[in-house]
Amino acid sequence: MLHSPPLLSRGLTLLMATATGLTVASNYYAQPLLHTIAAEFGLSSGYAGLIVIAAQLSYGAGLFFLVPLGDLLEQRRLVVAMTLLSAVGLLLSWAAPSVGLLILGTSITGVFSVAAQVLVPMAASMAEPEHRGRVVGTLMSGLLLGILLARAVSGSLSAIAGWRSIYLLASVLMLISAIWLWQALPQRRGSVGMDYPQLLASVLQLLVEEPVLRLRALLGMMSFCLFALFWTPLAFLLANEPYEFSDATIGLFGLVGAVGAFAASLGGRLADRGKGYLATLIGLAALLLAWIPLVWAEQSLIALLVGVVILDLAVQLVHVSNQNAVYALQPQARNRLNAGYITCYFIGGALGSILGSQLYQWQGWSAVVVSGISISLLALAVGSIGLAIQRRTDSILDAQACYLA
Repeated sequence: MLHSPPLLSRGLTLLMATATGLTVASNYYAQPLLHTIAAEFGLSSGYAGLIVIAAQLSYGAGLFFLVPLGDLLEQRRLVVAMTLLSAVGLLLSWAAPSVGLLILGTSITGVFSVAAQVLVPMAASMAEPEHRGRVVGTLMSGLLLGILLARAVSGSLSAIAGWRSIYLLASVLMLISAIWLWQALPQRRGSVGMDYPQLLASVLQLLVEEPVLRLRALLGMMSFCLFALFWTPLAFLLANEPYEFSDATIGLFGLVGAVGAFAASLGGRLADRGKGYLATLIGLAALLLAWIPLVWAEQSLIALLVGVVILDLAVQLVHVSNQNAVYALQPQARNRLNAGYITCYFIGGALGSILGSQLYQWQGWSAVVVSGISISLLALAVGSIGLAIQRRTDSILDAQACYLA
C-alpha cells in the first residue's frame, strides 16, 4: 500500500505541471527542424523522420521498463534521476557530429523523459479524490503545452543560433527542473511486494484483466497516432511551396496548437462530474472533424490553422478522459496502469510518425489526409461501441450491487 496521500497544494501542482511539460518537450524539439537537419546531414524526408521515430520508440520503451518502478521505488529520487539522465541525452544531441549520434542522444532523452509519466500518477495519488480529475487535467495541460511550445521555441532558436542551440538550452532547463523537483517533492515510496520482473509482468497482466484499460489504451493509441501523423510531415509541407516558411515560422504552429491545452482542464472537470464517457466521445468525433479542413491544407493557411486547433483539442480531450478512467481502476497500481496505457499511446505515436513521413514522401499530403480520415473513422467506431458496452456492463454491476445490498 502507498502511504496516505498528503494534500496537494496548487503551487506544487503547477510546479509538477511545469516539470512535466519541460520533460516531455525534450522529445519534440526536432519536429520543426527536420528539413534543416536533413539538409545538414544530406538526408531524405523519410530518413530524417527516423529522429522523431527514435524519440517515440525510446519513450515507449521507457514507459514499459521504467515507469512501473514508481510503484516500487522512492518516487522523488526516481523522477530526479531520470530527469538528469534525460539532460545527458540532450547534451549528446547538441554535440552530435553525425545523424547516428543525434539519434542516440534522442533515444537516451526519450527513455528517461518518462519521468513525466511518474509525475502524473504521483500527483493523482496525492490529490483529494474529488479534485483528481482537475489535478490530472492541469498536469496534462502542462504536458501538451510542453509538446507544442517546444516546436515554437526550437524553431525560433534555430533561426537565431542554429538548430543545435535548442538542445543545449533544453539540457540546462532539465538540470534546473531536477533541482527544483528535489527540493519541492515529498518522499513517496510504493510497496507492492514484487521484484522487478514481477512488476513488469503485472503491467501485461493488468492489460489482460482490465477491459477498461484495454479499450482506453487502444483509443489512446489511435488518437496519438493521428497526432503524430499530422505533426511529423508538417515541417516538410510548410518548408515547400507554396508556403516556404522558415524554421521559426514553422515552430509558431505549436503556439496555435497550444489551444488544445484548454481541453485537458475541460476533460478533467468532466471526469470529476462523472461525464468522462461524454468527453471521450466528443474528442473522438472532433478527431474526425479536424481532418476535413486539413484536406485543403496545401492551398489554404486558414484551413490548416483550423485543423491544427481542432486536432490538438480532440487529442487532449480523449487523452485526459482516458487517463482519469484508467487511474480510477486500482489506486495502488497507478504507475503500472499508466505504464500500460502510455506505452500503447506512444506506440501509436511512433506508428503515426512512420506513416506520416513515409506517406508524405510517397504520395504527398493527400496520402496523409486519407490515412488520417480512415484512422479517425476507425477510432470513432471502436470508441462508440466499446464505451457503450462498458456503460452497459457498469449499469448491470451497479444493479447487482444494489440487489445484494
